[in-house]
Amino acid sequence: MRSTAALFERLAPRYDELWTDTPVGRAQRDAVWRVTDGLFREGDRVLDLGCGTGEDAAHLMGRGIAVRAVDASPAMVAQARARGVDAEVLRAEELGNYVWQPILAAGGLSGRQAGWKDCLQARVPATRCSSFDGAISNFGALNCVQDLAAVARALGALVRPGGHAAIVTMGRFCAWETLYYGARCNFRKAFRRISGRAGDIYYPTVGQIRADFDADFELVHWTGIGMLVPPSYVNLPASVVRLLARLDRLPLLRAWADHRLLVFKRK
Repeated sequence: MRSTAALFERLAPRYDELWTDTPVGRAQRDAVWRVTDGLFREGDRVLDLGCGTGEDAAHLMGRGIAVRAVDASPAMVAQARARGVDAEVLRAEELGNYVWQPILAAGGLSGRQAGWKDCLQARVPATRCSSFDGAISNFGALNCVQDLAAVARALGALVRPGGHAAIVTMGRFCAWETLYYGARCNFRKAFRRISGRAGDIYYPTVGQIRADFDADFELVHWTGIGMLVPPSYVNLPASVVRLLARLDRLPLLRAWADHRLLVFKRK
């Protein structure tokens, strides 16, 4: 097991305590939801790629959206299942080789879902069956993928034309990270993203991600997540984080943010 995967296995039981439920984690996730809530509607089918403990999936499910969630970490999947999320263990690199099971939304089988059932019964590979109305991948799950273009092609086969894919990744530069570690003379961490790779974590530019998705998707919007709200390891009072979160909505310095949210539309 790779070191990053092993880390998430260890963190899974405390991940929400250490990140999701912190003021910083909540502020950054709320910023993502303000965008993604406008992309999907009740009755849609959405793939959550790198679901973690299922926080995003549970949010979508609460809005009447059918979610299939996958993650490379069995411990994370166990946490997601414990909160009622339809989750299973699957690496992003395996998307194109998987035969997808149907999601039955409330109210029965729609026309689109009936077609999906036909795909299942015929055991049609995922590359020939557009199964989802959209997809999300939040907070750097795809930074663990070396061949992002291959994942993008698999998503292109799974997401219907006109559907959206919302991807949140860590970029090459985070102002907070550089200042925080630079002030402590830890220059290795201060500039660890600049080369585009640190260990088994990759830091693609927005241009690189756009090129990887270009075959099937059009980039319609991107913004920074955590431009002023700091990374989770920067401890600030909750009141300060809330103030920074309000300022974070200003369209400034998006390339300096901790994460980038890219919204693609399936061609």
